[in-house]
Amino acid sequence: MAKVKKGDRVSINFNGTLEDGTIFDTTFGEEEDCESEGCGSDDCGCGESGPMELVIGEEEFFLQVEEALIGMTPGEKKTVTIPAEDAFGDYDEEKVFTVNRTQLPQDLRPEIGQELELTGEDDDSLLVAVVEMTDETVTFDANHPLSGEDLKYEFELMEIL
Repeated sequence: MAKVKKGDRVSINFNGTLEDGTIFDTTFGEEEDCESEGCGSDDCGCGESGPMELVIGEEEFFLQVEEALIGMTPGEKKTVTIPAEDAFGDYDEEKVFTVNRTQLPQDLRPEIGQELELTGEDDDSLLVAVVEMTDETVTFDANHPLSGEDLKYEFELMEIL
């Protein structure tokens, strides 16, 4: 039976979970349990279904998963844990900042947990989540929702295409 090698296009199914078992990414269809703060963002994967296709060695997915696929045969399963620093990085307190409400657009009505794209005077944009509010200030967090988290991927090689 053929084994995966670098350059092969493959099809895999997987569940991505956090240390507490929360599913943050999956190819097994809509998951009711997929409640990570990252859900709803373009890169979460929640709600998508069907196997994922990727080319081994083109870094289309986490490198650790691609490397683990090398030598596998269709139907084989593996589990890989990706440390936070190799996934979305460690949580950085310096990416949490507070802004006076007078600096925000008057029509903006932020809510805790809301994800926003802030644009500065130089047109640079920054994706943030609202984490705290007072009558005078709003505190934003620009860390990726999964930063600081080790990611566990349980995957199955479906086929070599």
